[in-house]
Amino acid sequence: MGHPAQGESRQAGQPELPPGQRLQRGWPVTHYGPVPKFRPERWEFGVFGATESGEKYRWTHEEFTALPYATVEADLHCVTKFSMLGAEWGGVLARTLYDLAPPAPEVSHVMVWAEYGYSANLRLADLASARTVFATHKDGELLTAEHGFPLRLIVPHRYAWKGPKWVRGIEYMTADRRGFWEERGYHNLGDPWREQRYSYQEEPGDGPEL
Repeated sequence: MGHPAQGESRQAGQPELPPGQRLQRGWPVTHYGPVPKFRPERWEFGVFGATESGEKYRWTHEEFTALPYATVEADLHCVTKFSMLGAEWGGVLARTLYDLAPPAPEVSHVMVWAEYGYSANLRLADLASARTVFATHKDGELLTAEHGFPLRLIVPHRYAWKGPKWVRGIEYMTADRRGFWEERGYHNLGDPWREQRYSYQEEPGDGPEL
């Protein structure tokens, strides 16, 4: 059976859960390292690297929360094998930031940066998907600190490690580079419908050499 098209979490006629996943009631807390302390006066979101203008873009917390708010209904699939279905994620669509701070024509990938130097790499098309969202809310409620407040990335068609908590910026890249977990044995692409969990499953062209 095929997997959902890019930007979709499920399609008609497909099982609700990707292979190897189990339905989760509630939302477990899973992360590496401590929960950062949020200081709104110091918080900044940046878009940098190979931008079309060559400039770095910055938003304070007040400026970021003033950007257009949108909601996306999407599932969350964790590589630890639990799936949470049908959550409503509210925040700023990645496409909004893409349009405000466009990449240079040669950009093919992005690195999403979070607190403590955590990073996750994505193909540019994954970021630009209409369903990828920098979330501030889940089901109408502000995210808790343990779940990523003030900002976490939701990429419905990738395993959840591709959507870091406590996000601080986007780096546009002209070549792929592995992020934190991708350097530590996780699959470079992370498609849950293809069960791309670990780097040993990679095929030629899936990512840079380890």
